[in-house]
Amino acid sequence: MCVQVMCTSNVTIRVPEDLKRRMEEHRGVNWSEVARRAFEDTVQRQEMRQAAEEIRELRKRSSPEWDGAAEIRRWRDAAR
Repeated sequence: MCVQVMCTSNVTIRVPEDLKRRMEEHRGVNWSEVARRAFEDTVQRQEMRQAAEEIRELRKRSSPEWDGAAEIRRWRDAAR
C-alpha cells in the first residue's frame, strides 16, 4: 500500500481590517485554499517568466546564422 504524505508550512499574511470584516461575511469560503491557489498561480507565472528569459538569453548566445529548417533538411537528406 502506498501512502502519500503532504508536508505543509504555515504562512501568516496581513490584510486590512475592512477586508477581514468583508471576508468574515463569507464564512463558507476556504480562505486558506484561496490564498494557496493565488500563491501557486503567482509562483507558476514567475517560473514561466524566468524560463522565457532564459530561453531569450540562450537565443542571443546562439549562432544567428543557424537555420532550423535547413538543419532539418540536412538530417532528412543524410537519412536517404
